[in-house]
Amino acid sequence: MKKPKICRLQTPFESRASGAWQEYPRPQMVRESYISLCGEWKLFFIRKKDKAFLGHIQVPFPPESAISGMERTLEKDECYLHEKTLVISEDFLQETTLLHFGAVDQIAEVTLNGVFVGKHIGGYLPFTLDITKVICIGENTLQVKVIDMLDTDIPYGKQRKKRGGMWYTPISGIWQPVWLESVPRSYIQEIHMTPSLYDVKIEILGGEEEKILEIETPNGTLHHHFLGKETTVAIENPIHWTPEHPYLYHMTLKTGNDTVRSYFALRTVSIENVNGKPYILLNEKPYFFHGLLDQGYFSDGIYLPASPEGYRFDIQTMKSLGFNMLRKHIKIEPDLFYYECDRIGMIVFQDMVNNGKYHFLLDTALPTIGLKKGISHPADKRRQTLFESSAKETLSHLYNHPCVCYYTIFNEGWGQYDADRLYDELKAFDPTRIFDTTSGWFTEKKSDVKSEHIYFKKIQLSESERPLVLSEFGGYSYKVSGHTFNLNKNYGYRFFDKQDAFMNAIETLYHTEILPMIREKGLCATVLTQVSDVEDETNGLLTYDRQVLKVDKSRMQAIAKAILQAFQMTSYGI
Repeated sequence: MKKPKICRLQTPFESRASGAWQEYPRPQMVRESYISLCGEWKLFFIRKKDKAFLGHIQVPFPPESAISGMERTLEKDECYLHEKTLVISEDFLQETTLLHFGAVDQIAEVTLNGVFVGKHIGGYLPFTLDITKVICIGENTLQVKVIDMLDTDIPYGKQRKKRGGMWYTPISGIWQPVWLESVPRSYIQEIHMTPSLYDVKIEILGGEEEKILEIETPNGTLHHHFLGKETTVAIENPIHWTPEHPYLYHMTLKTGNDTVRSYFALRTVSIENVNGKPYILLNEKPYFFHGLLDQGYFSDGIYLPASPEGYRFDIQTMKSLGFNMLRKHIKIEPDLFYYECDRIGMIVFQDMVNNGKYHFLLDTALPTIGLKKGISHPADKRRQTLFESSAKETLSHLYNHPCVCYYTIFNEGWGQYDADRLYDELKAFDPTRIFDTTSGWFTEKKSDVKSEHIYFKKIQLSESERPLVLSEFGGYSYKVSGHTFNLNKNYGYRFFDKQDAFMNAIETLYHTEILPMIREKGLCATVLTQVSDVEDETNGLLTYDRQVLKVDKSRMQAIAKAILQAFQMTSYGI
């Protein structure tokens, strides 16, 4: 078999990557006492009793990425050890010191000054360790041991040891920002904000009994004093958040000696029948979610871009084409991604990260030809516990982001089990969002929407008692010379040799198949595959290196305008 010829592709963000990922990584809980630990670390590998120094790595980039300085795959029976020396001044330390990790894949064991301070399982979610008793003024040694055997019981996404096709290069280690904070003994641990169209309910974990809230509004600063763990604040002349007008209310919360800056938005998501058809409503009005599949892979850092600018570029580029939604596919991003969606105005349909083994015949082949019911994957207690704890942590972690409107529990049967039970539990955990229980196929009884994936045949949908969502379609491939990861192989669902033919086909697909489904069947959301090429896949609107936009902006904007007109005529009876 001919070995694939893989090319090193550079994004526009690499030249500006020096000092990247130093900005505050959690925009909804910002404190002044902040030390970024991103930058140069030492990297070792451990194999049985052997330990060897590999070199210096740039955190937060995974060792597999070229931009990390390593470009090395974790071998069988190995684990990594990240090490960094910290010099802490007396001025920084307060009563409590917190060590934050955005994400470490898959298992992290953390030691500071030779003392074990904590362990975390799961490669996509943040965790915080209280290191008050161990950290000292002056020099400190922080070590993070990383164990990653690509355990399929632990949510793993689209990583595969033998990458290819729709499966991608696996990563390991620290791949999101690491930072320190110094806080008083009684400090704000969490803030949960639940908006309506006229007020916001704020729930706080931690801090002193008395709290002071200052909210910036167009009419001036709103001052609100309260006692206890929660309060509801009415907003005069409220401005509602939409992709077209993504207004954010910035606020400061003070309690005792702790001060946190944050923000919220006023927006609601619900489901109602309008003119005889079920729709998803944004702010109590039918809304068409014109979206794209967003894998969140980059040719420089693999799991994240060379700098947060990469996220801003993707979001702004897709918005300039007329899209208002991204389906974040089988991956949870750093907080800065969701902040940019909040700020720029891009709705996110968020997938849970799958676990369990994938089976091509059961999970892809048979459903593609029509078998879309009656199959699930038995899950033992360990797999269930790991998936369900990850899902609930995801809901809690993303709860405050107004951009996140919709969750997918299972995608195309990957790891699917007990779908109806999980719908009930997760919907009860967060009743403010829409839940797509089984995106694509293997439907059971409970879901907020009817969700279809159609790639290889004409799009024909049936009306439903639930809002109708085409949660994946398209997948058209155009391979751009000089901007391709794999020179030998190409993955997509319909192939084009020229850019005009590619654009014409996308335009025809929307006009001849999507618009009729909006008018006739009440279709209210679509997810085109996809934002960018990813490794072998060349079915993106952007190349993997983000250097080439394959579609014509004005023609894509015209498609978006036609969709809006068709939807308004159907949903509003215009």
